[in-house]
Amino acid sequence: MKAIDVIRNALAISDFATLRLIEDMRDAPLTAPSPRGGNHPLWVLGHMAFVEGGIPHILFGEPHPLEKWAPLFAPGTEPLNDAKAYPPFEEILRTYRDLRARNLQILEKLGDEGLLMVPKAPMQGMEDRMKTAADVFTLLALHHINHRGQVADARRAAGRKPVFTPGR
Repeated sequence: MKAIDVIRNALAISDFATLRLIEDMRDAPLTAPSPRGGNHPLWVLGHMAFVEGGIPHILFGEPHPLEKWAPLFAPGTEPLNDAKAYPPFEEILRTYRDLRARNLQILEKLGDEGLLMVPKAPMQGMEDRMKTAADVFTLLALHHINHRGQVADARRAAGRKPVFTPGR
């Protein structure tokens, strides 16, 4: 197995596992994961789309296609409790899927050998974690899984059962 296979698999698993929970919250996208608030599913989806959009910038220095969404979804932003402040759920989901598809094309174009490419514009403060394209794609998968936990908690706060319970 090659490194690209491991990264491709991690991206597929993180995408499936996280979107499965987010899409289940279409009817309750502003549900907070805890009584003290936190990142609700709509913010998580928008944030994931924003991060996906940043991959070509990090790797190649391209302009960020979702810069207009930065005040809502960039790292460090806080979720708002007003659905009207956000683009519609379906638009965010479609944008995420389009950007993920582009990133998968970039991964395939780089190939296994291209994974050692040094990113042109790693995120400030993450330079030591983004030394290669492989690092960037691995962090992308881990990032989404991190936010999956927040959506899982929001689902529980909304009274929903886990979607996967081993042994049952």
